[in-house]
Amino acid sequence: MVETAAALRTVAHNVRAARTRAGLSLDELSRRSQVSKGALVALEKAQGNPNLATLVRLADTLGISVSALMQGPPEGRVRVVAADAVAPLWTGDRGSEARLMLTTSGPAPVEVWRWRLEPDEEYPSHPHQAGVVETVNVTSGRMTLIVDGAEHTVEAGQTATFDGDTPHTYRGSGTQACVLIMTVHLPPGPASVT
Repeated sequence: MVETAAALRTVAHNVRAARTRAGLSLDELSRRSQVSKGALVALEKAQGNPNLATLVRLADTLGISVSALMQGPPEGRVRVVAADAVAPLWTGDRGSEARLMLTTSGPAPVEVWRWRLEPDEEYPSHPHQAGVVETVNVTSGRMTLIVDGAEHTVEAGQTATFDGDTPHTYRGSGTQACVLIMTVHLPPGPASVT
């Protein structure tokens, strides 16, 4: 619980700092991100429990990465992150989950995600900002990637990439869980919000 409270305080600080830097009022950020003003007020007070969709909408609207909303100050030149040290940002009813492992720094950051999709469980994602490119590498199992309504099967050992500025969905396929590594390549912009 202490770790969760500290993480929420970090997100609250980073959202407020990014909103201020962008010159946006709470009302304007709410309108642009389609996140209620009440949820934003609570978030900036380190209250509530924002879900992955809310964090993605805020990050996209503010032109930063999801992990930039979640990260504290840099820890050093090399960061090593264990999967069990990162709480899932999304969990499905059947046990699927998505963990944002880390984000590279620099003018065009890359998010590295670890996903597990149980058979027939899916995560629909709204379109991201223009210039976002997603790449998925399936390490075991099979998934169905739906981009702008078209379905694509991606098997273990295969990699797919697509522009993330269109509706897309990830669905576990087959009889076993699908494990994949996803990278989200963000367009050049602010690298952090600290």
